[in-house]
Order: sequence, then C-alpha cells, then structure tokens
Amino acid sequence: MGEVQRGRVKIEAGHKRVRVYLGGQIVADTTRPVLVWESPHYPTYYLPVADLHAKLEPTGNSRRSPSRGDALEYDVVIDGTTAAAAALRYHDSPLTELNDLVRLEWAEMDEWFEEDEPVYVHPRDPYTRVDILGSSRHVRVEIDGVTVADSHSPRILFETGLPARYYLPMTDVRMDLLRPTDTHTSCPYKGTADYWTVRVGDKDYRDYVWGYRTPLPESQKVAGLVCFYNEKVDIYLDGELLERPHSPFS
Repeated sequence: MGEVQRGRVKIEAGHKRVRVYLGGQIVADTTRPVLVWESPHYPTYYLPVADLHAKLEPTGNSRRSPSRGDALEYDVVIDGTTAAAAALRYHDSPLTELNDLVRLEWAEMDEWFEEDEPVYVHPRDPYTRVDILGSSRHVRVEIDGVTVADSHSPRILFETGLPARYYLPMTDVRMDLLRPTDTHTSCPYKGTADYWTVRVGDKDYRDYVWGYRTPLPESQKVAGLVCFYNEKVDIYLDGELLERPHSPFS
C-alpha cells in the first residue's frame, strides 16, 4: 500500500512490527500496520483483522465519520478480559483501504509495542522529527513583567509542526516561584512530563512549566531541564521579544 490521501484523511502502510496487549495477553501482532491520519496532528494505527488474536463482539452500536463512513463498534475480548467498545471496523468505508482493518482504542489497551519498544499516546509519526541542540543563546522568560528564568545555556528542541522549545537548567529558573502540580502528560518521542504552576505576585499560572526528569533515550538531552509555554509567556531571545506562536497548545 502506498500513500493514499482523500480529503483530510491520509493513509499509509507502516513498516514496523506492532503488538498490542490486554490483560497480559496479545491482542494483535502484525508486520502490516496501517497509519491513518484521522486528524492532521498525528496518526492512528489500523491493524489487519487477520492479525488479531482477540475476539471482537459487536456492541450493536455504530459511529459515523464524515470521511470514513459508518463504523461498527465492538468489545475486545481475550481470555476473560473485556475492553468495552474498544474496537471499530469500517466494513464498507468509501476509503476501501480500511475495510479489512480494525481500529483499537489506544487508551483501552494495556501496552503497545513498535518492534520491541513500548510506545505511548499514539504511534510515532514518520514525518515528525525531534532535534535537541545545545546553544549559547540568551533566553530570558517574563511573566507579567517579572523575570522567571534567565539562561545562556538552553537546549533548544525543534519538533516538526511545533514552535521551538527552550529547555533551561533549573539553576537558571526562579524555582522559588514554581510549585509542582499533579498534572502529567506523555509523548511518544520524549516520555512523561511533570508540570509546575508559576506564582507571580498573587496570581497562579497553572501548568505553564514542564520538564522530563527521565525522558526516553532519544530525548535524553532535555533530562532535568524545564520549559515554558512560548504561547503563554514572554520570551526574549538574545534580547529580542519573540512573537507568541499559535499552536495546538495556544
């Protein structure tokens, strides 16, 4: 299968071995995954029904997609473990490439593997690249006119489709103004992030700062550093105020 693009949906054959687990049992094992960009931001895996090891039991419900047509909803059942409404099949999609595939709800499965490495949140996008470069540029961060970080040794993270991110040593950040929160997010390229709220005067700026204490191997350069949302703070780069970018995090 080559790349197919109709409307906003792009479909492309993947080349990794993909395995999915539920309740300690293998739900699917395939070397023929299909990447489907249901949204422009990242792909979803659709897997050949022939490579399933679990049973699909119809729930009697269906879901409608303007681009993909009507999907029947299924429970995923394996060795006494059931993930309710965790699978969709488009038996008669106008995108005929989907008709013999199943879409498993990512969060309803216990583990996903690309080759022998676990992957989190969503498949890695083959068109997304992450570069982390050491720099001596001067980065200063202000919130409401108060300098909350000032560094000459940032690590700049360039990720396809997102603004450049400035990861700063904690020793260059007003950590006395930061309070950890219970927010955590995961990224298939960087790992699990912790968040902080910034307290400036009598106002809290919740989850304006994040960092990866133990990032995935490919993102080790940002371990122990913290980053501020460019979209929400004033960042001066070499003395010049940067325009706040527009992104999915704005």
